[in-house]
Amino acid sequence: MATLCRPAVAVPEHVITLDQTLALARGLHADHPRLPLALRLIENTGVRTRHLVQPIEEILRHPGFEARNRVYEAEAKRHVPHVVHRALAEAELTARDIDLIVYVSCTGFMMPSLTAWLINQLGFGPGTRQLPIAQLGCAGGGSAINRAHDFCTAYPGANALIVACEFCSLCYQPTDLGVGTLLSNGLFGDAVAAAVVRGTGGTGIRLEANASHLVPDTEGWIAYSVRATGFHFLLDKRVPGTMEPLAPVLAELADRHGWDASDLDFYLVHAGGPRILDDLGSYLGVPPDAFRFSRATLTEYGNIASVVVLDALARFFDEGGAAEHAKGIIAGFGPGITAEMSLGRWSAPAGSSTRAGARTAGSCGIGRQRSAQAAALAGPAR
Repeated sequence: MATLCRPAVAVPEHVITLDQTLALARGLHADHPRLPLALRLIENTGVRTRHLVQPIEEILRHPGFEARNRVYEAEAKRHVPHVVHRALAEAELTARDIDLIVYVSCTGFMMPSLTAWLINQLGFGPGTRQLPIAQLGCAGGGSAINRAHDFCTAYPGANALIVACEFCSLCYQPTDLGVGTLLSNGLFGDAVAAAVVRGTGGTGIRLEANASHLVPDTEGWIAYSVRATGFHFLLDKRVPGTMEPLAPVLAELADRHGWDASDLDFYLVHAGGPRILDDLGSYLGVPPDAFRFSRATLTEYGNIASVVVLDALARFFDEGGAAEHAKGIIAGFGPGITAEMSLGRWSAPAGSSTRAGARTAGSCGIGRQRSAQAAALAGPAR
């Protein structure tokens, strides 16, 4: 079976506290009739630290979509190689051992995809398959894991590299003043990550099953409006309640596999906000601590879109993983409304190590510091 190995995760160096975020909102939108509500919602997210690829002053200026996308490409090329090298090292593989690269991002656009640049620049073979995923938003991390799992199942012994790159701050739109947008401006952050799915061997989560689910007639609940100024994030007020239809889907997937979703050993899920985690725990009948990795991601980095599930996984590794054959679930939720879910068991071959290290400060100006600060009026990315 394919094994999802330790991810490497990094965040940019620019940081702003929650207090600064609230002060910015008060200064920029002093006359907004619903500002008190927006401020209360931002405080209730539990986000205390977010990181940005540019200083907040640059983000607030918004030089236009073309300039923003140039920043996206330059920052992706600056930051992604470090996490790729770390992820390969954690999986004890080289670039030439990789048969597929799955690249996930919803906060910028390149064609050819960054996958082509990675193959050319980092020593991957010219026959490496490419699978860019752009329009699943926060569900993209779960989808990448599932597609890598499918690939390694179809081609036994093959290896897949997952890369997630989300610069949500580059989607900040100063003219969007809806309460949902103001909330998003205080929720989303920037991060990059990479992880390897090995077809054979490796330490991590041995993937056993996966599934996708679309909640009918919810296409407009999380969306982008693409305009001359770039991606404008649309967030419906019904989104926080999506665990009511999705929790039974997770439970059904576990049941089909002979597992009880309320009695698993680990839960690595997308942290879209505290209510998502609270509701999921309530519907599945698991204690709040079951989502401690996702909650830590939300608190320290905010909603980092497709990177969330990989960061939660990295934190799981940092804690030492679990007992051999411990059972768990990975899930990402995003536009559609879409859920991407997978089941797996912890596997650590004799003599292997789950040492910490993939979450350390990176090169190229990236630091993965844990601080009590929070990032700024970063823009959205679902």
